[in-house]
Amino acid sequence: MTQVLIVDDNPDIRRLLAITLGEDCALDEATDGLSALESIRQFPPKVVLLDVMMLGELDGLQVLQAIKGNPQTNNIQVAMVSARGQIADSDQARQFGADAYFIKPFSPRQVSTWVRDRLT
Repeated sequence: MTQVLIVDDNPDIRRLLAITLGEDCALDEATDGLSALESIRQFPPKVVLLDVMMLGELDGLQVLQAIKGNPQTNNIQVAMVSARGQIADSDQARQFGADAYFIKPFSPRQVSTWVRDRLT
């Protein structure tokens, strides 16, 4: 089963994404950037759904840069999920290597379709 990591400090968002993705993949969750990177190190996922603004030492963009800047993890597909909806925000995320950018409130179906497309 394909591994997907959901990274968000909001438990309701993590729960919504987990319900949306259902049983099609093995899900792991992290609440901050440091725990996300540790999870990626231990159990490399195929896809990461990553919040931009999180509490803790690392925000989502820093985690994205760490993932895409590491030859061992740069093939992981990363979708940013953020309340920051300005064009400049999504452009910056794409410059750092984001494969997709979903704005909260997002369409669960759209995110689910994007993930499933990456798993095939």
